[in-house]
Amino acid sequence: MRWSGQELTTEEPSTLPGLARLNNLVRSVRTPEFAGITFHEVLAKSALNKIPGGGGAMPFGWTINPYRGCSHACVYCFARPTHAYLELDGGKDFDNEIIVKVNVAEVLRKELMKPSWGHHPVALGTNTDPYQRAEGRYALMPGIIDALAETGTPFSILTKGTLLRRDLGKLSDAARHVPVDIAMSIAVYDDELQQSVEPGTPSTKARLATVTAVRDHGLDCSVFLMPILPYLTDTRAHLDEALRQAREAGATSVLYTALHLKPGVKEWYYLWLEREHPQLLPVYRRMYGRGAHAPKEYRQWLAAKIKPLIRAHGLEHGREDPLTGGVRSTALGMLRDGEGERRIVGAGGTTAAPRQAGPAFAAEEVQGDAIGVTMLGVQPTLF
Repeated sequence: MRWSGQELTTEEPSTLPGLARLNNLVRSVRTPEFAGITFHEVLAKSALNKIPGGGGAMPFGWTINPYRGCSHACVYCFARPTHAYLELDGGKDFDNEIIVKVNVAEVLRKELMKPSWGHHPVALGTNTDPYQRAEGRYALMPGIIDALAETGTPFSILTKGTLLRRDLGKLSDAARHVPVDIAMSIAVYDDELQQSVEPGTPSTKARLATVTAVRDHGLDCSVFLMPILPYLTDTRAHLDEALRQAREAGATSVLYTALHLKPGVKEWYYLWLEREHPQLLPVYRRMYGRGAHAPKEYRQWLAAKIKPLIRAHGLEHGREDPLTGGVRSTALGMLRDGEGERRIVGAGGTTAAPRQAGPAFAAEEVQGDAIGVTMLGVQPTLF
Protein backbone atom coordinates (compact mmCIF):
# COMPACT_ATOMS: atom_id res chain seq x y z
CA MET A 1 0.00 0.00 0.00
CA ARG A 2 2.76 2.42 0.86
CA TRP A 3 5.86 3.37 -1.04
CA SER A 4 9.31 2.52 0.27
CA GLY A 5 12.34 4.73 -0.08
CA GLN A 6 10.34 7.93 -0.47
CA GLU A 7 9.71 8.76 3.19
CA LEU A 8 10.13 12.25 4.64
CA THR A 9 10.77 12.53 8.37
CA THR A 10 8.48 14.78 10.37
CA GLU A 11 11.54 16.63 11.67
CA GLU A 12 12.48 18.05 8.28
CA PRO A 13 12.02 21.83 7.89
CA SER A 14 9.69 21.25 4.97
CA THR A 15 7.21 19.39 7.16
CA LEU A 16 4.16 21.51 7.87
CA PRO A 17 3.55 22.40 11.55
CA GLY A 18 -0.10 21.34 11.75
CA LEU A 19 0.76 17.87 10.49
CA ALA A 20 3.93 17.52 12.54
CA ARG A 21 1.92 17.78 15.76
CA LEU A 22 -0.43 14.93 14.83
CA ASN A 23 0.12 11.83 16.92
CA ASN A 24 -1.42 9.68 14.20
CA LEU A 25 0.89 10.76 11.37
CA VAL A 26 2.71 7.69 10.08
CA ARG A 27 4.92 9.37 7.51
CA SER A 28 4.97 11.74 4.57
CA VAL A 29 5.71 10.34 1.12
CA ARG A 30 6.76 11.77 -2.22
CA THR A 31 7.19 9.84 -5.43
CA PRO A 32 8.16 10.86 -8.98
CA GLU A 33 4.89 9.36 -10.22
CA PHE A 34 3.06 12.20 -8.44
CA ALA A 35 5.36 15.14 -9.07
CA GLY A 36 4.80 18.03 -6.67
CA ILE A 37 2.41 16.08 -4.43
CA THR A 38 3.12 14.95 -0.88
CA PHE A 39 1.04 12.20 0.70
CA HIS A 40 0.71 12.34 4.47
CA GLU A 41 -0.24 8.89 5.70
CA VAL A 42 -2.25 8.92 8.92
CA LEU A 43 -3.97 6.37 11.09
CA ALA A 44 -7.63 7.36 11.26
CA LYS A 45 -9.28 7.42 14.67
CA SER A 46 -12.72 7.19 13.05
CA ALA A 47 -14.09 6.64 9.57
CA LEU A 48 -17.71 7.72 9.83
CA ASN A 49 -18.43 11.44 9.92
CA LYS A 50 -21.82 12.52 11.27
CA ILE A 51 -23.36 15.62 9.72
CA PRO A 52 -26.23 17.15 11.71
CA GLY A 53 -29.34 18.07 9.78
CA GLY A 54 -32.64 19.83 10.14
CA GLY A 55 -34.88 17.16 11.63
CA GLY A 56 -37.38 15.00 9.80
CA ALA A 57 -37.19 11.26 9.30
CA MET A 58 -33.39 11.44 8.85
CA PRO A 59 -32.09 14.23 11.11
CA PHE A 60 -28.46 13.67 10.12
CA GLY A 61 -26.28 12.25 7.40
CA TRP A 62 -23.13 10.16 7.37
CA THR A 63 -20.05 10.50 5.18
CA ILE A 64 -16.66 8.85 4.76
CA ASN A 65 -13.58 10.75 3.58
CA PRO A 66 -10.64 8.41 2.93
CA TYR A 67 -8.62 11.39 1.67
CA ARG A 68 -8.32 15.06 2.61
CA GLY A 69 -7.19 17.45 -0.06
CA CYS A 70 -7.57 16.53 -3.70
CA SER A 71 -5.19 16.39 -6.64
CA HIS A 72 -8.09 17.09 -9.00
CA ALA A 73 -7.31 20.74 -8.15
CA CYS A 74 -10.74 22.12 -9.15
CA VAL A 75 -10.42 25.85 -8.54
CA TYR A 76 -14.06 26.11 -7.38
CA CYS A 77 -13.96 23.20 -4.90
CA PHE A 78 -16.03 24.08 -1.83
CA ALA A 79 -13.95 21.76 0.40
CA ARG A 80 -10.79 23.88 0.16
CA PRO A 81 -11.23 25.58 3.56
CA THR A 82 -11.13 22.20 5.34
CA HIS A 83 -7.35 22.17 4.98
CA ALA A 84 -7.10 25.12 7.36
CA TYR A 85 -7.74 22.79 10.30
CA LEU A 86 -4.28 21.34 9.69
CA GLU A 87 -2.63 24.74 9.17
CA LEU A 88 -2.55 24.08 5.43
CA ASP A 89 -3.88 26.62 2.95
CA GLY A 90 -6.87 26.05 0.71
CA GLY A 91 -4.95 26.83 -2.45
CA LYS A 92 -1.87 24.90 -3.55
CA ASP A 93 -1.71 22.93 -0.29
CA PHE A 94 -5.21 21.58 -0.90
CA ASP A 95 -4.11 20.37 -4.33
CA ASN A 96 -0.67 19.07 -3.35
CA GLU A 97 -0.71 18.06 0.35
CA ILE A 98 -2.98 15.01 0.45
CA ILE A 99 -3.96 13.33 3.71
CA VAL A 100 -4.38 9.55 3.30
CA LYS A 101 -6.20 7.55 5.99
CA VAL A 102 -4.37 4.32 5.34
CA ASN A 103 -6.40 2.26 7.85
CA VAL A 104 -9.81 3.71 7.02
CA ALA A 105 -11.36 0.43 5.86
CA GLU A 106 -10.36 -1.42 9.02
CA VAL A 107 -11.64 1.36 11.28
CA LEU A 108 -14.86 1.58 9.29
CA ARG A 109 -15.55 -2.12 9.62
CA LYS A 110 -15.22 -1.92 13.41
CA GLU A 111 -17.60 1.05 13.53
CA LEU A 112 -20.18 -0.67 11.34
CA MET A 113 -20.07 -3.83 13.46
CA LYS A 114 -21.13 -2.00 16.61
CA PRO A 115 -24.65 -2.93 17.78
CA SER A 116 -25.47 0.78 17.96
CA TRP A 117 -24.92 1.33 14.22
CA GLY A 118 -28.29 2.09 12.60
CA HIS A 119 -27.41 1.14 9.00
CA HIS A 120 -27.94 4.71 7.83
CA PRO A 121 -27.02 5.63 4.24
CA VAL A 122 -23.39 6.71 3.95
CA ALA A 123 -22.09 9.12 1.29
CA LEU A 124 -18.62 9.14 -0.26
CA GLY A 125 -17.20 11.92 -2.41
CA THR A 126 -19.06 14.79 -0.82
CA ASN A 127 -15.92 16.49 0.50
CA THR A 128 -12.91 15.29 -1.46
CA ASP A 129 -12.92 12.69 -4.21
CA PRO A 130 -12.44 9.06 -3.12
CA TYR A 131 -11.32 8.18 -6.66
CA GLN A 132 -8.65 10.84 -7.09
CA ARG A 133 -5.34 9.63 -8.54
CA ALA A 134 -3.88 8.44 -5.22
CA GLU A 135 -6.59 5.80 -4.98
CA GLY A 136 -4.86 3.95 -7.79
CA ARG A 137 -1.95 3.25 -5.43
CA TYR A 138 -3.57 3.19 -1.99
CA ALA A 139 -6.68 1.23 -3.04
CA LEU A 140 -8.77 2.20 -0.01
CA MET A 141 -12.17 2.02 -1.71
CA PRO A 142 -12.45 -1.78 -2.23
CA GLY A 143 -12.17 -2.35 1.52
CA ILE A 144 -14.66 0.43 2.22
CA ILE A 145 -17.16 -1.00 -0.27
CA ASP A 146 -16.81 -4.48 1.21
CA ALA A 147 -17.31 -3.21 4.76
CA LEU A 148 -20.44 -1.29 3.81
CA ALA A 149 -21.99 -4.09 1.77
CA GLU A 150 -21.21 -6.86 4.24
CA THR A 151 -22.78 -4.95 7.12
CA GLY A 152 -25.94 -4.05 5.20
CA THR A 153 -25.12 -0.33 5.00
CA PRO A 154 -26.50 1.58 1.98
CA PHE A 155 -24.08 3.99 0.35
CA SER A 156 -23.64 6.49 -2.44
CA ILE A 157 -20.58 7.63 -4.38
CA LEU A 158 -20.03 10.97 -6.10
CA THR A 159 -16.81 11.24 -8.10
CA LYS A 160 -14.98 12.82 -11.01
CA GLY A 161 -12.58 9.87 -11.07
CA THR A 162 -12.66 7.33 -13.86
CA LEU A 163 -10.86 4.94 -11.51
CA LEU A 164 -14.39 4.10 -10.36
CA ARG A 165 -14.43 1.64 -13.28
CA ARG A 166 -11.93 -0.57 -11.45
CA ASP A 167 -14.52 -1.28 -8.76
CA LEU A 168 -17.67 -1.62 -10.86
CA GLY A 169 -17.79 -5.39 -10.46
CA LYS A 170 -17.56 -5.02 -6.70
CA LEU A 171 -20.18 -2.26 -6.72
CA SER A 172 -22.51 -4.36 -8.83
CA ASP A 173 -22.17 -7.22 -6.36
CA ALA A 174 -22.75 -4.86 -3.43
CA ALA A 175 -25.94 -3.57 -5.05
CA ARG A 176 -27.42 -7.06 -4.72
CA HIS A 177 -27.33 -6.63 -0.95
CA VAL A 178 -27.74 -2.91 -0.25
CA PRO A 179 -28.90 0.18 -2.15
CA VAL A 180 -25.93 1.64 -4.05
CA ASP A 181 -26.23 5.05 -5.73
CA ILE A 182 -23.57 6.41 -8.08
CA ALA A 183 -23.08 9.84 -9.60
CA MET A 184 -20.42 11.31 -11.86
CA SER A 185 -19.59 15.00 -11.52
CA ILE A 186 -19.26 16.42 -15.05
CA ALA A 187 -19.70 20.17 -15.07
CA VAL A 188 -17.77 21.48 -18.09
CA TYR A 189 -18.23 20.34 -21.72
CA ASP A 190 -15.61 22.58 -23.28
CA ASP A 191 -12.26 20.76 -23.29
CA GLU A 192 -10.04 23.81 -22.98
CA LEU A 193 -12.09 25.34 -20.17
CA GLN A 194 -12.37 21.99 -18.40
CA GLN A 195 -8.62 21.51 -18.28
CA SER A 196 -8.14 25.07 -17.07
CA VAL A 197 -10.66 25.03 -14.23
CA GLU A 198 -10.22 21.33 -13.28
CA PRO A 199 -6.58 20.67 -14.22
CA GLY A 200 -6.16 17.40 -12.34
CA THR A 201 -9.34 15.67 -13.45
CA PRO A 202 -10.02 13.11 -16.18
CA SER A 203 -11.45 14.58 -19.36
CA THR A 204 -15.17 15.07 -19.87
CA LYS A 205 -15.09 12.33 -22.52
CA ALA A 206 -13.49 9.88 -20.10
CA ARG A 207 -16.03 10.63 -17.40
CA LEU A 208 -18.93 10.21 -19.81
CA ALA A 209 -17.47 6.85 -20.80
CA THR A 210 -17.47 5.96 -17.11
CA VAL A 211 -21.17 6.79 -16.91
CA THR A 212 -21.73 4.32 -19.73
CA ALA A 213 -19.61 1.70 -17.94
CA VAL A 214 -21.69 2.12 -14.78
CA ARG A 215 -24.87 1.60 -16.77
CA ASP A 216 -23.38 -1.44 -18.51
CA HIS A 217 -22.97 -2.99 -15.06
CA GLY A 218 -26.68 -2.61 -14.41
CA LEU A 219 -26.42 0.38 -12.09
CA ASP A 220 -28.10 3.76 -12.39
CA CYS A 221 -25.80 6.76 -12.74
CA SER A 222 -26.65 10.40 -12.14
CA VAL A 223 -24.67 13.26 -13.61
CA PHE A 224 -23.92 16.26 -11.41
CA LEU A 225 -23.91 19.22 -13.80
CA MET A 226 -22.46 21.39 -11.10
CA PRO A 227 -21.30 23.92 -10.61
CA ILE A 228 -22.58 25.89 -13.56
CA LEU A 229 -20.15 28.77 -13.98
CA PRO A 230 -21.85 32.12 -14.68
CA TYR A 231 -20.94 33.55 -18.09
CA LEU A 232 -18.74 30.53 -18.83
CA THR A 233 -20.91 27.41 -18.93
CA ASP A 234 -24.43 28.82 -18.63
CA THR A 235 -25.21 29.46 -22.29
CA ARG A 236 -28.08 27.56 -23.84
CA ALA A 237 -25.68 25.97 -26.33
CA HIS A 238 -23.37 24.66 -23.59
CA LEU A 239 -26.21 23.37 -21.40
CA ASP A 240 -27.98 21.75 -24.34
CA GLU A 241 -24.81 19.99 -25.45
CA ALA A 242 -24.03 18.91 -21.89
CA LEU A 243 -27.43 17.33 -21.48
CA ARG A 244 -27.25 15.70 -24.90
CA GLN A 245 -23.94 14.08 -24.05
CA ALA A 246 -25.13 13.00 -20.60
CA ARG A 247 -28.20 11.40 -22.12
CA GLU A 248 -26.16 9.70 -24.83
CA ALA A 249 -23.82 8.29 -22.19
CA GLY A 250 -26.79 6.72 -20.40
CA ALA A 251 -27.24 9.06 -17.44
CA THR A 252 -30.42 8.31 -15.54
CA SER A 253 -30.80 11.76 -14.01
CA VAL A 254 -29.12 15.16 -13.93
CA LEU A 255 -28.62 17.53 -11.00
CA TYR A 256 -27.44 21.10 -11.39
CA THR A 257 -26.60 24.17 -9.36
CA ALA A 258 -24.99 27.54 -9.89
CA LEU A 259 -21.46 28.18 -8.65
CA HIS A 260 -21.16 28.61 -4.88
CA LEU A 261 -18.20 30.62 -3.56
CA LYS A 262 -17.75 30.64 0.19
CA PRO A 263 -14.82 32.35 1.92
CA GLY A 264 -11.59 30.51 1.31
CA VAL A 265 -12.83 29.34 -2.08
CA LYS A 266 -13.82 32.70 -3.51
CA GLU A 267 -10.31 34.12 -3.25
CA TRP A 268 -8.73 31.13 -5.03
CA TYR A 269 -11.35 31.15 -7.76
CA TYR A 270 -10.89 34.88 -8.28
CA LEU A 271 -7.13 34.36 -8.78
CA TRP A 272 -7.90 31.87 -11.54
CA LEU A 273 -10.54 34.16 -13.03
CA GLU A 274 -8.19 37.14 -13.06
CA ARG A 275 -5.57 35.05 -14.85
CA GLU A 276 -7.83 33.29 -17.37
CA HIS A 277 -10.90 35.52 -17.79
CA PRO A 278 -10.07 38.95 -16.33
CA GLN A 279 -13.00 40.62 -18.08
CA LEU A 280 -15.38 38.61 -15.89
CA LEU A 281 -13.82 39.50 -12.55
CA PRO A 282 -15.87 42.70 -12.00
CA VAL A 283 -19.04 40.82 -12.90
CA TYR A 284 -18.31 38.08 -10.39
CA ARG A 285 -17.45 40.60 -7.69
CA ARG A 286 -20.87 42.14 -8.15
CA MET A 287 -22.62 38.78 -8.19
CA TYR A 288 -20.89 37.33 -5.14
CA GLY A 289 -20.08 40.53 -3.29
CA ARG A 290 -22.74 39.99 -0.64
CA GLY A 291 -22.42 36.29 -0.04
CA ALA A 292 -21.47 32.83 -1.22
CA HIS A 293 -24.48 32.19 -3.46
CA ALA A 294 -25.28 33.54 -6.88
CA PRO A 295 -28.14 36.05 -6.64
CA LYS A 296 -31.61 34.54 -6.47
CA GLU A 297 -32.51 36.27 -9.72
CA TYR A 298 -29.66 34.52 -11.48
CA ARG A 299 -30.67 31.14 -10.10
CA GLN A 300 -34.23 31.71 -11.23
CA TRP A 301 -32.99 32.70 -14.67
CA LEU A 302 -30.82 29.59 -14.81
CA ALA A 303 -33.67 27.30 -13.74
CA ALA A 304 -35.98 28.75 -16.39
CA LYS A 305 -33.33 27.95 -19.00
CA ILE A 306 -32.21 24.49 -17.96
CA LYS A 307 -35.41 22.82 -16.73
CA PRO A 308 -37.02 22.73 -20.19
CA LEU A 309 -33.77 21.35 -21.60
CA ILE A 310 -33.70 18.56 -19.03
CA ARG A 311 -37.23 17.60 -20.04
CA ALA A 312 -36.44 17.89 -23.74
CA HIS A 313 -33.58 15.42 -23.40
CA GLY A 314 -35.75 12.96 -21.53
CA LEU A 315 -33.68 13.19 -18.38
CA GLU A 316 -35.01 13.01 -14.86
CA HIS A 317 -34.31 15.98 -12.61
CA GLY A 318 -32.34 14.18 -9.89
CA ARG A 319 -32.47 14.72 -6.15
CA GLU A 320 -29.58 15.74 -3.98
CA ASP A 321 -29.12 14.71 -0.37
CA PRO A 322 -29.58 18.02 1.47
CA LEU A 323 -27.34 16.93 4.34
CA THR A 324 -24.32 15.40 2.63
CA GLY A 325 -24.46 17.16 -0.74
CA GLY A 326 -24.17 13.86 -2.59
CA VAL A 327 -26.71 12.01 -4.68
CA ARG A 328 -29.77 11.20 -2.57
CA SER A 329 -29.65 7.58 -1.48
CA THR A 330 -32.55 5.40 -2.57
CA ALA A 331 -32.38 3.99 0.95
CA LEU A 332 -33.66 7.25 2.44
CA GLY A 333 -37.19 6.02 1.81
CA MET A 334 -36.54 3.02 4.01
CA LEU A 335 -36.13 2.87 7.77
CA ARG A 336 -35.88 -0.13 10.04
CA ASP A 337 -38.59 -0.95 12.53
CA GLY A 338 -37.91 -2.29 15.99
CA GLU A 339 -37.52 -5.86 14.71
CA GLY A 340 -34.95 -4.90 12.10
CA GLU A 341 -37.26 -5.27 9.11
CA ARG A 342 -37.27 -2.60 6.43
CA ARG A 343 -40.41 -0.60 5.94
CA ILE A 344 -41.46 2.43 3.94
CA VAL A 345 -42.32 5.27 6.26
CA GLY A 346 -44.48 8.28 5.53
CA ALA A 347 -46.33 10.97 7.39
CA GLY A 348 -49.63 9.18 6.90
CA GLY A 349 -48.55 5.61 7.50
CA THR A 350 -46.16 3.02 6.18
CA THR A 351 -46.74 3.02 2.45
CA ALA A 352 -45.10 6.18 1.14
CA ALA A 353 -41.50 7.30 1.22
CA PRO A 354 -40.66 9.95 3.81
CA ARG A 355 -40.39 13.59 2.97
CA GLN A 356 -36.94 14.74 2.09
CA ALA A 357 -35.10 15.81 5.19
CA GLY A 358 -33.21 19.03 5.55
CA PRO A 359 -33.80 22.66 4.64
CA ALA A 360 -36.32 23.77 2.08
CA PHE A 361 -33.70 25.80 0.25
CA ALA A 362 -33.65 23.42 -2.71
CA ALA A 363 -36.77 24.94 -4.23
CA GLU A 364 -37.49 24.91 -7.96
CA GLU A 365 -35.34 27.89 -8.80
CA VAL A 366 -32.38 26.71 -6.73
CA GLN A 367 -32.55 22.92 -7.08
CA GLY A 368 -29.17 21.49 -6.20
CA ASP A 369 -27.93 24.45 -4.18
CA ALA A 370 -28.43 22.55 -0.93
CA ILE A 371 -24.80 21.49 -1.04
CA GLY A 372 -23.71 25.09 -0.56
CA VAL A 373 -26.12 25.61 2.31
CA THR A 374 -25.39 22.51 4.32
CA MET A 375 -21.61 22.71 4.06
CA LEU A 376 -21.42 26.25 5.42
CA GLY A 377 -20.23 26.27 8.98
CA VAL A 378 -19.79 22.49 9.18
CA GLN A 379 -16.39 21.55 10.56
CA PRO A 380 -15.53 18.12 9.17
CA THR A 381 -14.18 15.24 11.20
CA LEU A 382 -10.63 14.93 9.93
CA PHE A 383 -9.38 11.83 11.77
